[in-house]
Amino acid sequence: MNQQTKGVLLAAGGASLWGGSGAAAQYLFSTTNISTTWLVTVRLLTAGILLTAISIARAPHQVRALIHRRRNLGYLLAFAILGMMNSQLTYFLAVKFSNAPTATVIQYLQPVIIIIWLAIAQRQWPRRIDCVSIIIALIGTFYLVTGGHLNTLTLTPVALFWGLWCAGAAALYTLLPRPLLEHYDSLAVCGLAMLVSGIILAPSLFTIPWPHLASGDWWLICYIVIGGTMFSYTMFLQSIRYISPSVTGILSAFEPLVATLLAVTLLGTRMTLAAVSGSLLILLTTFLQAVPLQKIMTLFNHQKSHN
Repeated sequence: MNQQTKGVLLAAGGASLWGGSGAAAQYLFSTTNISTTWLVTVRLLTAGILLTAISIARAPHQVRALIHRRRNLGYLLAFAILGMMNSQLTYFLAVKFSNAPTATVIQYLQPVIIIIWLAIAQRQWPRRIDCVSIIIALIGTFYLVTGGHLNTLTLTPVALFWGLWCAGAAALYTLLPRPLLEHYDSLAVCGLAMLVSGIILAPSLFTIPWPHLASGDWWLICYIVIGGTMFSYTMFLQSIRYISPSVTGILSAFEPLVATLLAVTLLGTRMTLAAVSGSLLILLTTFLQAVPLQKIMTLFNHQKSHN
């Protein structure tokens, strides 16, 4: 197996495991009395302990530097609370009040939010391709939320609220750890962020009644923690060693694809034509941001001039 194939399989596999965790959570929310906060706490705390242990075994000096240097600790706390914990809680709340496909797709509005934020922060207009992405994302959101009709809503206001908050939290998740990721291993950064956010939420395990779960439900929770968090994250990170970030960005579309396939085929979730069209338009913005259109146009013009 060549390096390119290995990278594609790792990226697609990681994104697919992420998508599967959304469908697993949807099943648990619809069939048990499991609490969103309880599930997120178990997920973050368990995955955080395991990933931090791996990081300590691989690079203990990096873990020490992240904890003992005051500046690093400030960035880490901001990422853990505003990025990691925020995005995990709001994503699962969006799944609970809508479904896994819808929550996952709305989360993919994060590139548009980042574009708008950077334009405001840098006080300059977005690039032409960024403006096109914003327009396409807004049209896609309109179809997903209204079904193409101005006088109806296919999502409840609370589902839309948590979905949009989830997209904003995903943008923070992307932006906040950048100063740390420039100097430290991403596995250590995210493992510690999961552990910190899990510790912050840990008191809820003693205040929220534990859910009544069958053995199969516990296996699903194990999958959400191990497969949908640890393996998915490490596989996606490993893929960057073999393929470019733009390709991994495109392959991340496997996440909503798998979430939709599992929800429709196994959970009986219904997706209207308008919802599917809106979802595809939102995902198109990811492709537009990932594909190096400027390089393609330069090569095209170069080839045209030679002809």
